[in-house]
Amino acid sequence: MVKRTDGSESPTLAESDADGHEKPRVKYGELVILGYNGYLPQGDRGRRRSKFVLYKRNEPSGVKRSKHYIVQSPQTSKAILDANQHSISYTLSRNQAVIVEYKEDSETDMFQVGRSSESPIDFVVMDTLPGDKKDAKVMQSTISRFACRILVNRCEPTKARIYAAGFDSSRNIFLGEKATKWQDNVEIDGLTTNGVLIMHPKGQFCGGNAKCGLWRECSVGGDVFSLRESRSAQQKGQPIYDESNVLQDGTLIDLCGATLLWRSAEGLQHSPTKRDLEKLIDEINAGRPQCPVGLNTLVIPRKVNIGDQINQPYVYLNCGHVQGHHDWGQDKSTGARRCPMCLEVGPVVTLCMGLEPAFYVDIGPPTFAFNPCGHMATEKTVKYWANVDIPHGTNGFQAVCPFCATPLDGNSGYIKLIFQDNLD
Repeated sequence: MVKRTDGSESPTLAESDADGHEKPRVKYGELVILGYNGYLPQGDRGRRRSKFVLYKRNEPSGVKRSKHYIVQSPQTSKAILDANQHSISYTLSRNQAVIVEYKEDSETDMFQVGRSSESPIDFVVMDTLPGDKKDAKVMQSTISRFACRILVNRCEPTKARIYAAGFDSSRNIFLGEKATKWQDNVEIDGLTTNGVLIMHPKGQFCGGNAKCGLWRECSVGGDVFSLRESRSAQQKGQPIYDESNVLQDGTLIDLCGATLLWRSAEGLQHSPTKRDLEKLIDEINAGRPQCPVGLNTLVIPRKVNIGDQINQPYVYLNCGHVQGHHDWGQDKSTGARRCPMCLEVGPVVTLCMGLEPAFYVDIGPPTFAFNPCGHMATEKTVKYWANVDIPHGTNGFQAVCPFCATPLDGNSGYIKLIFQDNLD
């Protein structure tokens, strides 16, 4: 039988017991790309999707460091040429490199993330563009082909560790001469060109009381450092000894072009489900919110991108009043509108539900929306993300809507929604 290479094969199928009955798979957690409201615009296909669920594998797939040595020509060394041997090559000069060999680890499962569609990559991630991504084209990606790897302890599933760089099809990682690298005593380590940044939240992500932590950089060996002066600067940051590469529920991972959110299996049990979010939409629609101008009943759509319906709600971003589509108070030259309820002048945007449950920090009514994109969510969810700075460019940061990656506007980055509802 020919092995498929379209990415649709899965190494995480359900296990079977002695009687042939399928046992439920153990779920470690999920990696969710910021900027997608539950799906990719071209559709989730194979290993390219808006989120990747990490399940315990049938057989352990992890590796651990075993030995290292110096070679004169790394390209022809036995470990590099052996396609069954995992190894990392740290090039020190044209004719000297340190080879670190890795051996199979029966206690861990390894998952790899990157831009490459080659088979070692479990989760294929492309650059995320802000806003509507239907026709978006990225000219040159800054995401590494083999960006990072995550190793999860099979016996302690809460121990998921992240490391910069992933093994390629020949099971090798190469850090070239120009890559940042160093030796401490006998150990050698390094950083990838654009780096793998992580940010652990302070406090419980799910519960709505967490605060944004500090961004750090993760090394190839899994140590944690303060950020470099700029994204690909040669000098590494300071070692951070009181933080680790163990992912927490709500940890953000930035790959320089896309930011991923780690949600642990335990954390997801306290989060809303897609069904919960649909019920919240139904509850708002049951209140029959009215447009004060057109006097028609507004309906918040359950699906994304279904086109402008006659009952589609819009929100005035300066005051939060929710209305239908009408031409009252429109300034043709600026596109701004005067709200008929409070006469505040400002932009108007379509209101739509944030449908990716992983981004929610609590369960509650979606009474707030991000400014300027109009994605609705709970008050605590909107306020959390409005205070999270996401890496942008080589050394900038900006708060974005997690559902579409649009940079936030206004003093707060969000607006409280005011519906004219339950009028009966």
